[in-house]
Amino acid sequence: MQILRRKPPSLRPGDAVGIVAPASNIKKDLLAKGCERLVALGYKPFYLDSILEQDLYFAGSAARRARELEEMFTRPEIRAILCARGGYGANYLLQELAPSKITGNPKIFVGYSDITTLLTCFADSAGFVTFHGPMVTKDFAYDDGVDLASWEAALGGLVEWEAGGTADSQAEGLVDGVGEGILYGGCLSLLVASLGTPHEIQTAGTILFIEDVNARPFQIDRMLMQLKLAGKLNGVRGIVFGEMLDCLQTKDQGYTLQEVILRIVGGMRIPVAYGLRSGHVTRKNITLPIGVRAGLSVASGKAQLKIIEAATAP
Repeated sequence: MQILRRKPPSLRPGDAVGIVAPASNIKKDLLAKGCERLVALGYKPFYLDSILEQDLYFAGSAARRARELEEMFTRPEIRAILCARGGYGANYLLQELAPSKITGNPKIFVGYSDITTLLTCFADSAGFVTFHGPMVTKDFAYDDGVDLASWEAALGGLVEWEAGGTADSQAEGLVDGVGEGILYGGCLSLLVASLGTPHEIQTAGTILFIEDVNARPFQIDRMLMQLKLAGKLNGVRGIVFGEMLDCLQTKDQGYTLQEVILRIVGGMRIPVAYGLRSGHVTRKNITLPIGVRAGLSVASGKAQLKIIEAATAP
């Protein structure tokens, strides 16, 4: 049974956006550059001074990070919450957050990588649409870091648009077919890490998006097999892989990652695509709404991922 998720209010130029660091610590200069870009786009970035705290490799204690995130959800003037970066540590917040402060205040929440933990948790447990997309110190801090077309379509409430619809961002087709379902997913390592926890991913009836970075092909193989053996590929209606940045054994390996992937998902009789530029990417990070209806069409080596409904409310 598919979960019906609430849609947060749309984001418009002039709106205030809250910046949070739920995982690893961040660099002040990259935060400043990201904020400059947000201002140039017409937004009003806001963050707490504590965002620059450090505790080992974290952006301060788990309690600090949880209170920061709760405050952004409860502040009425904040219309969207953007993560500064991923790294590691968002899982600590699952036991720290006060659920009522999140579920009672659905807002646009954007991130990727380690933030996958929060994206899927908020989509499933809190029941609202979230967004796999650019982060402040990782994408907004660079001139070519954000795909503005998908950003505006996803956060602005556009109905029926194509993710990666331009010639230079179109994913390649691996297995032909047509499927429709709820768009869901994120970083493969974090999807697998949810298994066996109270926040285990819910993949039945989905168009499943999977991406990762710096993982060797055998590690991708192992994680996909774990999803398969856990039953998490059952009922999936299509799979879209990301750019899979630097996911290779050696530069002269005698096989491709696509071949590795097809050994596991190639016989599922569902469409499979590869190379959608969202998450860990080389440039122009595409924003994907998690929790809305989408359609995947693959034919003759080409793939089209269409978002069928608006991801935000007016």
